[in-house]
Amino acid sequence: VKPDYVHVMYNGRIVASGGSELVETLEDRGYEWIKKRSGEEEEYDEQSGVDIGEYKHGFYFPDHSVFKTRKGLDEEVINAISSYKNEPGWMRQFRLRSYRTYRKKSMPNWGADISGIDLDNIYYYQKPTEKQLKTWEDVPADIKETFDRIGIPEAERKYLAGVEAQYDSEVIYHSLKERLSGQSVIFCDPETALRDYPDLVKEYFGTIVPFMDNKFAALNSAVWSVGSFVYVPAGVSVDIPIQTYFRINSKNFGQFERALIIAKEDSFAHYIEGCTAPIYATDSLHSAVVEIIAKKGAKVRYSTIQNWSGDVYNLVTKRAVAYENATVEWVDGNLGSKRTMKYPSIYLLGKGAHGEVLSIAFAGKGQDTGGKVIHAADNTSSVITLKSISKDGGITSCRGLLKVEEGLKNIRSRVVCATLAWHALLDSIN
Repeated sequence: VKPDYVHVMYNGRIVASGGSELVETLEDRGYEWIKKRSGEEEEYDEQSGVDIGEYKHGFYFPDHSVFKTRKGLDEEVINAISSYKNEPGWMRQFRLRSYRTYRKKSMPNWGADISGIDLDNIYYYQKPTEKQLKTWEDVPADIKETFDRIGIPEAERKYLAGVEAQYDSEVIYHSLKERLSGQSVIFCDPETALRDYPDLVKEYFGTIVPFMDNKFAALNSAVWSVGSFVYVPAGVSVDIPIQTYFRINSKNFGQFERALIIAKEDSFAHYIEGCTAPIYATDSLHSAVVEIIAKKGAKVRYSTIQNWSGDVYNLVTKRAVAYENATVEWVDGNLGSKRTMKYPSIYLLGKGAHGEVLSIAFAGKGQDTGGKVIHAADNTSSVITLKSISKDGGITSCRGLLKVEEGLKNIRSRVVCATLAWHALLDSIN
């Protein structure tokens, strides 16, 4: 018997789900592999001499969403999302303009091959719970178990200034330390920010990554739902990290988070983002937009570890601007996914501004990653470091773009590319 689809269970938990390839793996490796797949043991590849492990976050739970749009996207779906969220008229119009731009723009004809994605077979919005929760014990049991297994509660207790747990299309849990609230730091999801801080959102939203920037920025602008809004007042230093976890649980789902970080003069913030998804036989889409504004003398570090399963298309636009003597650092780790296209960028707009991009990608099949820095003021400096690991026929493209506007003085920059490959195809583009 050759089943088309199987669930692998260990100690009463589903630790993997998949099609014929998973069936063959199960037959070849047997019971010991199930223990390793559950996360209790690491797998060791004697031939390569490295720990390769297995994807530990491939489990999922049944869909109990309280609201869900139909598959596919049109203006009716966008209006339904906006109405359900009770948004102001300007945001509804922003979504509709973005959708019309998305329809006009063609798919990218460069980078990773994303021709296999079926944008008409995706659910663009679903709400997993009735309301956002402040106490971890109040989170529904299956959602709580998901994040327990990822490690959110422990991380929150030990290391973090604030935590958001984002599940499919919504934030289901939010926590912010009292000390930061007392410093007037704002950390919430964009929907809450739109309701409680409408002037701030309207002033900055979409100014760094406009909806006409590219097809998937337009798509995100039309259907965004989860994400983070961070505002750090002048002179305030958030010396412990703020963290957000994004989780795709549902099948044929599109997650479209929007992050907007505003660091006022002489402030500091470190934002950490983590992402996982189950293993399904069909594809999902993660299409995010991140905007960072670092005012004079501010410093922002944005760290990402995206550990997607092999059925997720990961198509992201990340951009920051740094004004006089400001610093922006992107630390970007990309593991897994079916396809990734992501190139964090920094625009150095003020004298003395500094930018750093560290991009690390692991490719089993296809990653197209890199970093960009644009020098638009005198006395600016930057470092772009691109590292990639490819194996088993993996294809990796590393794109490093450094641009200096004409006539500038005292520009310092360094671009470094490093690659480790096992039976793989590499492409370094500078």
